Amino acid sequence: MPTTNQPTTPVRIDRRGFIAAGAAAAAAFTILPASTVRSAEANSKIQLGLIGCGGRGKWIAKLFPQHAPCEFVAVHDYFQDRADDVGEMLHVPAERRFTGLDGYLKLLDQKLDGVVIISPPYFHPEQVVAALDRGRHVYLAKPIAVDVPGALAITSAAKKAQGKLSVLVDFQTRTTDFYQQAIQKVHEGIIGKPVCGQSYYHSGRLGKQANGDSPMARLRNWVFDTALSGDIIVEQNIHVLDVANWAIGAHPVKAVGTGGRRVRTDVGDCWDHYVVTYTYPNDVLIDFSSTQFLYGFDDLCTRIFCETGTLDTHYGGMVNIRGKSGGYRGGITQNIYEKGAVANIQNWVASIQNNKPLNNAQESADSTLTCILGRTATRANRPVTWDEMLQTNEKIDAKLTLPKDGPTWRS
Repeated sequence: MPTTNQPTTPVRIDRRGFIAAGAAAAAAFTILPASTVRSAEANSKIQLGLIGCGGRGKWIAKLFPQHAPCEFVAVHDYFQDRADDVGEMLHVPAERRFTGLDGYLKLLDQKLDGVVIISPPYFHPEQVVAALDRGRHVYLAKPIAVDVPGALAITSAAKKAQGKLSVLVDFQTRTTDFYQQAIQKVHEGIIGKPVCGQSYYHSGRLGKQANGDSPMARLRNWVFDTALSGDIIVEQNIHVLDVANWAIGAHPVKAVGTGGRRVRTDVGDCWDHYVVTYTYPNDVLIDFSSTQFLYGFDDLCTRIFCETGTLDTHYGGMVNIRGKSGGYRGGITQNIYEKGAVANIQNWVASIQNNKPLNNAQESADSTLTCILGRTATRANRPVTWDEMLQTNEKIDAKLTLPKDGPTWRS
């Protein structure tokens, strides 16, 4: 952990060799045998590391020891002040607060059962692959990546870890009873087959964390940076598009749409609105829209119009089914943001304790790639198919030059 004020060598964070090579590179790694990882005995506290000490990282880190038998013994963030802030909160010794671009590797070298990764999505693939390679269970924030090579690298690594390590991506809807029961009933056919639907994510803007457009400011403001976040359609809107995939039981086969950047122009380069039409198998159409600047309206919704009824879901609101001859009363998904995360935390920790690994990497990749498909089609301003997106395999270059060991000042 750097404490000197001597200058450090800037490093372009586009050097991600295994991502450039796609899934093939990830497939080359070898999971360490269980004997090299601390044994998680029943009723003992699971030892965890935290990668990413920003707003959500700090928030979710509090929930783990509150709701499951676990403790954080190491933290990592590029910025020293954030690592120290969360480290003090979690009572992690100073020598286990790691910083810089590659500080997460030092964290992974500690005696850990698992790692909680809440870093900017651009870094997820290399961090997940490294964690699995070292035999660490992974709890991962969505989306899993910002581009196709990154998503494929994670699915390849997770496939090798299947049955050995837990890889759980934190989708709150997937662990909420009303969503689970409603979508199960749709899959059972109580309102017939899906025909079309709508999915939207309309919200107000997020707050800036730094001024200017320096590399440090870009990293602080990563949610406004397309390369680091994937843009709002990937980093935020994945919640509702994941529900569409889940309800239909497939990912889309093509997309076409438009969007732009008209209101929120003071920071970053992310668009602030999208309108996309997704085509799913059997010509099921989903009308998707998104905004991130609104006042007076806020809703995360996915509706699926079936042959004899409608599935209506709202993140933090009502989830139900109304049909011609049957439905599902459902209920309000109050405080889903926290309750869903807590349920995922408890399930993930229990899977480690009981040696019953969980793995939702593939469905999470499908939802991430669904969002990337929409972004790709809108940027191309033409229809783009799923297969074309995979074959193109476009990799994002962040073009972000940072001191490898982290800033020597609180930027």
